[in-house]
Amino acid sequence: MKLNLGSLSTGLAAAAFLLSEPCLASSREHFRISNGLANVVNRSSTFKQRNNLKKSSWAAVPRGGSESAPVSTTDAGNSAGEMVVSAVKGLSSYMAGPKADTLLLLLTTALNTPFCKMLGTSPILGFLALGVLFGPNGFSLIKDVHTTEMMADIGIVFFLFEMGIHLDFKTLLSMRKDVFGLGGSQFLVTAVVVAVIASLCGLSSAAQIVLGGGLALSSSAFVLQLLKDKGEMNSQFGKSSFGVLLLQDLAVVPLLVVTPILAGGGGGFGKALGSAGIKAGIALSTIAVIGKFLLKPFFDTVSNAKSQEAFVGAILATVLGMSFLTEGLGLSNTLGAFLAGVLLSETKYRHDIEHEIAPFRGILVGLFFFTVGFEIDLDLITSKPGLVASIVLGIASLKTIIAAGVALFFGLNKGTAARVGLILSQGGEFAFVAFRLARSYGILSDEMTKLMLTCVSLTMGLTPFLDDFGARLATSLEAPPSKKKAVKKKKA
Repeated sequence: MKLNLGSLSTGLAAAAFLLSEPCLASSREHFRISNGLANVVNRSSTFKQRNNLKKSSWAAVPRGGSESAPVSTTDAGNSAGEMVVSAVKGLSSYMAGPKADTLLLLLTTALNTPFCKMLGTSPILGFLALGVLFGPNGFSLIKDVHTTEMMADIGIVFFLFEMGIHLDFKTLLSMRKDVFGLGGSQFLVTAVVVAVIASLCGLSSAAQIVLGGGLALSSSAFVLQLLKDKGEMNSQFGKSSFGVLLLQDLAVVPLLVVTPILAGGGGGFGKALGSAGIKAGIALSTIAVIGKFLLKPFFDTVSNAKSQEAFVGAILATVLGMSFLTEGLGLSNTLGAFLAGVLLSETKYRHDIEHEIAPFRGILVGLFFFTVGFEIDLDLITSKPGLVASIVLGIASLKTIIAAGVALFFGLNKGTAARVGLILSQGGEFAFVAFRLARSYGILSDEMTKLMLTCVSLTMGLTPFLDDFGARLATSLEAPPSKKKAVKKKKA
């Protein structure tokens, strides 16, 4: 028996329509279904009712499937003013939520930098101020804070990937003294000193370790953005600062592993660290294998297609894939992105990749600075200004002194050591993660967590000013004695 495909498809379409919700709803109004038999009930009266209902209102269903409020056809007799008000209300209701958040974030990214340049200030400070105003502690114009923060975290991933693009393995090996010597010493000394201060304040041993490790971290986003803006990534000052940040990214792993163990009384500490070491080995080995055998053939295949969309897709898949791999195994997601950049720096596509990824990185990193402003609690600052100011200045001063002293110990000159100390004086973005995790396990109270998040955010806001001061201080310290005397005579 031969089948007529056209008739079959038409029949299936008709059946699908008859089974659809609108049609079923219509059938229920026309028929009463009982024991599988359809009985016609008042078909003419029902038909008249439906016609009257259609005349009174209709449902506007926009693209995307969401159903808007019924639009009355009796509005034709209303005044023009009432119609305008109604239209504005409808538009406001339609734009509320994700659409408004998206437009506000894009406008902030587009206009912040031009306005800050007109005012002669750092765009980072502009993003912070706007984050305070638009965030949950300000006017609450951003409704979906969680999604915004997730997008901002991806911005840091792209930023570290771009930094990795600028470094090959030879350069990275040449920085081992800055990474493990300078960076390791800075982290350990700062963590111990902060833990001692926390013990003097009567905090528990678990809280001392979390606060010490969290405050020993600095912000990769703030520091690297300032270094890039001033073209100092390849200077001794830039390399030393970057080396410390790389070590801190590695130090995040044991800190996050230890925190849940501390909440349970410290049992299984050695087992947990061993597990973390195994996971780190798996992640790094996997990345090395991918980089050696798969990455170049993958990009060769995509590049031969001569498609910009395919090339950008390959970049995004590589960055996010490496990031998810390390994060899923308990490492920092930025570490995976950085290593992906280092691997691709060895290929002939490094400049093309850097060109394509720049717009994504720029927008999303700006979004990160914006979300840092969400953590600044204005009510807390106004209610306890002395406490907040003392903690902020204490963190910045302590970290500056320790980092500068360690830099001097490792052979940096006074000017460079001072600059390294000042630019690393803020708290880091991973402190947010560590303190929130500690709060979830009961190590830190809600009040303590809110206080620390606010203070860490404020130390980030001080970074551009401290970096500018560090540059002037370094110039003064490194100036020849003859020039110093000349400067003193002019002042006299």
